[in-house]
Amino acid sequence: MSKIGAKDNLNPNQKEAVEYSGGPLLIAAGAGSGKTKTLTNRLAWLIKNGAPPANIIAITFTNKAAKEMAERISVPSETFIGTFHSLGARILKKEAKFAKRAPSFTIFDDDDSLSLIKKLMKEMNLSKEKFSPLELERKISQIKNEFLDPAEFDDVTAEVFKNYETALVKNNAFDFDDLIEKVVKIFQKNPEVLKKYQEKFKFILVDEYQDINTSQYQLIKLLAEEHKNLSVVGDDQQAIYSFRGADFRNFLNFENDWPGAKIIKLEQNYRSSGTIINAASGMIKNNKFQTPKTLWTENAEGNLIKVIKAPDPETEAEWIATEISKPRRELPPTAIIYRTNAQSRSIEQALIVAGIPYKIFGGFKFYERKEIKDLLAGLRLAFNSKDSVSKDRLEKNFDKKTAAHLILELPRLSEKLKIIELINFFINNTDYFEYLRKNYKNYPERIENVNELIRFASEFETLDEFLERVALLQSTDSPKNQILDSRFQLPVSLMTIHLAKGLEFDRVFVVGCSEGLLPHQMSYGSLEELEEERRLMYVAMTRAKKELALSFTKLPSRFVYEIPPELTEFVDLGGNETELPDEEEAWIDY
Repeated sequence: MSKIGAKDNLNPNQKEAVEYSGGPLLIAAGAGSGKTKTLTNRLAWLIKNGAPPANIIAITFTNKAAKEMAERISVPSETFIGTFHSLGARILKKEAKFAKRAPSFTIFDDDDSLSLIKKLMKEMNLSKEKFSPLELERKISQIKNEFLDPAEFDDVTAEVFKNYETALVKNNAFDFDDLIEKVVKIFQKNPEVLKKYQEKFKFILVDEYQDINTSQYQLIKLLAEEHKNLSVVGDDQQAIYSFRGADFRNFLNFENDWPGAKIIKLEQNYRSSGTIINAASGMIKNNKFQTPKTLWTENAEGNLIKVIKAPDPETEAEWIATEISKPRRELPPTAIIYRTNAQSRSIEQALIVAGIPYKIFGGFKFYERKEIKDLLAGLRLAFNSKDSVSKDRLEKNFDKKTAAHLILELPRLSEKLKIIELINFFINNTDYFEYLRKNYKNYPERIENVNELIRFASEFETLDEFLERVALLQSTDSPKNQILDSRFQLPVSLMTIHLAKGLEFDRVFVVGCSEGLLPHQMSYGSLEELEEERRLMYVAMTRAKKELALSFTKLPSRFVYEIPPELTEFVDLGGNETELPDEEEAWIDY
């Protein structure tokens, strides 16, 4: 049955997890410990040892993970391997009548849901200026994912929710959240339906269990409570998705939910050097809420971790570009990882100047981002009143009155105001931050991008100089125009920490390891949020296999101080300090 073979030999803990047959099982898998291999082998072992393929479901969080699992072994077609939402959709196809739908239902994506909400608001005479459609969509999603009573929210939200649910029924449609929430409610209200699926799905495997939300937790609990053949795998030390509704306490409470459950820890790391493992472990042990694991590796100790102090983001980025460009026999797969997308601006600039090819994962390059293009359109029109492309963009994105005011005033003010004053004029007259808040779910990230553009623009004396610099950067930012270093077989990967989870690279640069960025200043209000920031740092560090550098400007992150100092080498790019400044003194100086 298995295609894995001898090359996929299991260590004792992995083998114990694969062959366990005593009921509920939690596999607490440390970073790089072979989590996917173990879960996949367990699936193959169940089939080999007589579990009917049609009675097994393996649930993942992404289609990519499901495909990877299916490719590792020969899985009979009767076995379900897929995401929570695809499982829910499959069940609803057969049980739609219990939710007042026909089996031919449509699944509304986020855009469909938002359009429906806007239509309902219009019918209810609700002003979009007073009530944000995006905010209402977020609240509706929260109600469904966390099984909340709409009455707990304001009257408008409760009324919109009621009308929204009625409209979905009329449209014979489910939204994305319904694919799990409605299944749970069907099971809760119809014991005979639940019983049917409990008998059908007698063996349940769940990947990335630390990332499940309340509705996903309820679905798994209902399906498994009869037979208790539940195997879950995950790592609470890599729980970094609370902003999506994930609650890693479900992982920590597994033993309470399933009395007598077996806990098996996978602690041998196959990815990273000994130094990187010991450094990450020394840092993450400061978290109070976790399942402690002692990671170890047979890999060589490797190089010390570089801790770099830079006077500003530009110097920080230039140092990284220089390090990447140093002559080597082979240039290793390299990633530059950061907490926020706005940090990519200075990095991209340094890589472009150095001729280093790069790829941004899961997002646009800095100057391709919508909010950056909007502001640059305003500044370009201020500099050149005949710029029809910029004029068209303003007319397209803002109401007629606002666009006309900008088109009239920006060229006139360009001779009187400095760059920052022009940007402030644009932001204030468009109420731009509020515009972003109302129209985009990721508005905090977009606001950070705008602030980074403001910071960069402040370095220039004239608007002419700034726009020329930006134009030149953009013109060279493409393979056909940029003079690339021919030694690079692969581009350098740029990504946020959230997108880096699950990936690995020989060489990793974690930039912006500064207080206010990592941990992010928005996390200062609670211990739980600070601990998630520490888990973010842990995820970033454990992406590295052989080489790791952590760089900061201004005040070093508290997490840097939690790394055993004997595992690091410190470099001050300003040339003034020979070792990491004392933490207390650094705070005082700051």
